[in-house]
Amino acid sequence: MDRKRELRRHMLSRLRQLPAPEKRVCDRQIAGYLYQWTPWKQARAIAITVARETEVDTAPIIEQAWREGKKVGVPKCDPAAKMMTFRRIVSFAQLEEAYAGLLEPIEEQTMAMDREEFDLIIVPGVCFAKNGFRIGYGGGYYDRYLPGAAAVTAALAYSFQVVDDIPAEEHDVPVEFIITDKGVIRCER
Repeated sequence: MDRKRELRRHMLSRLRQLPAPEKRVCDRQIAGYLYQWTPWKQARAIAITVARETEVDTAPIIEQAWREGKKVGVPKCDPAAKMMTFRRIVSFAQLEEAYAGLLEPIEEQTMAMDREEFDLIIVPGVCFAKNGFRIGYGGGYYDRYLPGAAAVTAALAYSFQVVDDIPAEEHDVPVEFIITDKGVIRCER
């Protein structure tokens, strides 16, 4: 657990130090690889978060999904239950600042989406191992949401966020792919 905490702290520090111009270039490269990737092309519905400042910018990706006619589901967290649901958004105006400063769907303006509707789930994280295990932000929301999901799971990450190994716990759920500024990594287990 200490190694996980240390990796999270180190990687968050590195993400905060990434110069904005370099970040923008990498964000575009990651999006480019994503749009050419077969599971993206085939997906009719995607689950994705609205990125925080240090994460790969997902706003252009969400806009591209809308242009391609894909349904977009964004998570709504329930911190008391430590659970999340996804709600369909068709506009960024349907978002409000909520739990932990995240932009989340406004319930009255959006419809719930079932896990079975998604063809692709983009999973956020701070650090990723080549086998798909990840260090998130410590809430465990995705580790509770993903079991039983049939959708392809992937993460968007800067290449320096991918490390050889991350300590995994029994409840951790790995992603199948990591899309980086250097290409698509198929996670081997």
